[in-house]
Amino acid sequence: MKPGRPFRFAVALALACAAWPAPGRALDQPVRIGVLSDMSGPFSDQVGAGSVAAARLALEDFAKESGGMKVELLSADHQNKPDVGLGIARRWLDQENVAAIVDLPNSGVALAVANLMRERNRVALASSAMTSDLTGKFCAPTTVQWVSDTWAQGSATARALAERGAKQWYFLTVDYALGHALERDATRALTETGGRSTGGSRLPLGTGDFSSALLTAQSSGAQVLALANTGADMINAIKQAGEFGLTPKMKVAALFIQLSDTHSLGLATAQGLQLVSAFYWDRTDSTRAFGERFAALMNGRRPTEDHAGVYSATLAYLRAVRAADTVEGDRVVATMRKAPIEDSLFGTVTIRPDGRAVHDMYLYEVKAPSESKRPYDYYKHVTTIAGDQAFRPMKDGDCPMKDRSN
Repeated sequence: MKPGRPFRFAVALALACAAWPAPGRALDQPVRIGVLSDMSGPFSDQVGAGSVAAARLALEDFAKESGGMKVELLSADHQNKPDVGLGIARRWLDQENVAAIVDLPNSGVALAVANLMRERNRVALASSAMTSDLTGKFCAPTTVQWVSDTWAQGSATARALAERGAKQWYFLTVDYALGHALERDATRALTETGGRSTGGSRLPLGTGDFSSALLTAQSSGAQVLALANTGADMINAIKQAGEFGLTPKMKVAALFIQLSDTHSLGLATAQGLQLVSAFYWDRTDSTRAFGERFAALMNGRRPTEDHAGVYSATLAYLRAVRAADTVEGDRVVATMRKAPIEDSLFGTVTIRPDGRAVHDMYLYEVKAPSESKRPYDYYKHVTTIAGDQAFRPMKDGDCPMKDRSN
């Protein structure tokens, strides 16, 4: 599929249940959703083509209940550049009448696009964006952040390790919004548990050589090498930490690791890593069924939490558009907030006034090779973090929205 070209799903199908009334005149035109992703860069395995496949699955499932509402899908590569992402989003809004943009990995891109969508009163489904500022000082009535954020990732990981005595951390941080927020939120949680940072290194996205930073970390006296990065940068940092002999002397805390990253590392290298995730394909019968459908489209690959987030956020959005009979962003998101959403992949989801989708999170440990029984059988469950504990209380997030509560 060429970037930016509509991928059309005629959802007015014979299988649309007659019990669902037809949408009103406000939805006479197709509802267009854009998947704005990293198709070729360091996050492309986490999102990319898999996010487009996940959105396709959401549209297929919505067809069964659409009542005649037509939906079209577009996709494009933002190249991890906020100006490129913003340009694509503007073109989609001005020329393609796009009503919502989903995925949005790369926090810098997500913040820029979410602000534009607020100005145009269309919806930003920031399912793969991680900065907690999206539901903090930059919250908007047209933004929903579905999967996780830097507060949830940093807080849960820092608390879990600090409780086991690992309280001195050295941060290796990717030098843009995601890394800064991960380091900030993990440091806050670490300090609250009596720990401290011994220092850190900030490196550009796409860094290939971590030797200088790793040697500095090794001499810092830290017990934990905290990786405030993700994707290819994180994978390279973990591999090089092993080559430099930092492990097992120092624990490695990957603050944002996904299934695709574990797959790239291999269990021999990744075993024992602890990670926080909102979704794992092998957790329930429903997640396994989704994983198999996804694998059929993606040559056997299983979905990451970001792929799951694209699916669930897109399906919830389409249901809200249909119920509200409009694509006006504030009204659609208000409809999404009206009642808890029973989601097949994330369980019970409630959307707060600041746009944070609240659901349970899970602490997993990467299995040893001998424990894995089949492809992508990588994680074992350690504990469940209830949604009301997993995410930052809204009162602490500096969201300027008037309707504020815990």
